[in-house]
Amino acid sequence: MTMKIIVIISAFLISLMACESEPQSDAYGNFEAVETIVSAEATGALQKLSIEEGQTLKAGQTVGQIDPLQLQLRKSQLLASQRAVSSRSPNIQAQLSPYEQQLAVQEQQLQTLHREKKRTENLIAAGAAPTKQLDDIVAQIDVTERQMALIRQQRAAQQSALTTQRSGTLSEEAPLEEQIRQIDDQIKKATIVNPATGTVTVKFAEPGEVVSYGKPLYKVADLDQITLRAYISGDQLVRVRPGQRVKVLVDAPNDQFKEYAGTVTWISSKAEFTPKVIQTKDERVNLVYGLKVRVKNDGGLKIGMPGEIRL
Repeated sequence: MTMKIIVIISAFLISLMACESEPQSDAYGNFEAVETIVSAEATGALQKLSIEEGQTLKAGQTVGQIDPLQLQLRKSQLLASQRAVSSRSPNIQAQLSPYEQQLAVQEQQLQTLHREKKRTENLIAAGAAPTKQLDDIVAQIDVTERQMALIRQQRAAQQSALTTQRSGTLSEEAPLEEQIRQIDDQIKKATIVNPATGTVTVKFAEPGEVVSYGKPLYKVADLDQITLRAYISGDQLVRVRPGQRVKVLVDAPNDQFKEYAGTVTWISSKAEFTPKVIQTKDERVNLVYGLKVRVKNDGGLKIGMPGEIRL
């Protein structure tokens, strides 16, 4: 009986020594990833959402469509209003064209009268024509020049009025143009485009549902690089620094660990818990500091999985 007790005690001591010889981890925590919630940017029936949980998506990939019919009808209405306003805009060049034609005719007549005046002056100098004939021509030139001046005034007044009318029309068109651009943007956003490369972790909506602006549709996370958020005590801060390479361990079968290489990317600058007013040296160990370790994921690491760090 005594020999049996000795054997049991020996086995216990050997087991205890083996446990003590196994290195202990320096920090413990859980894995997390940056998750992006993709929400609807339009309101309407969800016509299509071609994703499944666990599916890998690329940035810029089209994954769904929200019914844009109401937006397209609104755009058609705005375009009709724009055409109606535009039809009231005057064609300045066409309406000033008669004045240009009258001026051209008067200019021709004026040139003819000046030639006639010169010819008459030569005849008078030769004694072949009376001076009254020259006076009549000068009077006609004066009348023609007055008529041309009047036509130019009428043309300028008409151009000013038409310009004012056109400016008023353009001021009505500008808001319609901006509204059409806004509708075009909303129609574009009715197409659901995945914003970031990653894996679909949660799907919130199904085709056929009516969604509104801002409603979450699915969640996507980049699981190729996953982060272990762990905590260390104050006396361990001197042993760790950003950029440091560490060992990351996760549970494996048969009470073993699977090891990954990790890199410290962030260390908290303050304790996670509010310290007491008066502390003893032993109590200060209760203050912990967060740190993040980036690990390349081979597919075996999942969000929420526990992990350990050895410095």
